[in-house]
Amino acid sequence: MPVWLITASMLVVSNVFMTFAWYGHLKNLNSKPWIYAALISWMIALGEYLIQVPANRIGYTALSLGQLKIMQEVITLLVFVPFSVYFMNQPLKLDYLWAGLCMLGAVYFIFRS
Repeated sequence: MPVWLITASMLVVSNVFMTFAWYGHLKNLNSKPWIYAALISWMIALGEYLIQVPANRIGYTALSLGQLKIMQEVITLLVFVPFSVYFMNQPLKLDYLWAGLCMLGAVYFIFRS
């Protein structure tokens, strides 16, 4: 399996964890004191870091630092949109498409020779 695919797969998983750590408490713990949300988010984020750090170390063997960062940003958007729509019940906006097109431009420029 190519290094970029291993890295991307691991970053997708880690990003799911981080998206829930950053935003999941807004739905599930909104009535609790913020300290509960922070502690639960930190526990979730630990799982994210245990996947994200090796993913970046693996990816850095074949990708540049800029390529890793842009890959992460694209994955963030790909994870965030379904999370926002399906988990947080937010409306699907055309703005997500425009943001995605901007990210495609970033991918083009960072991965071109």
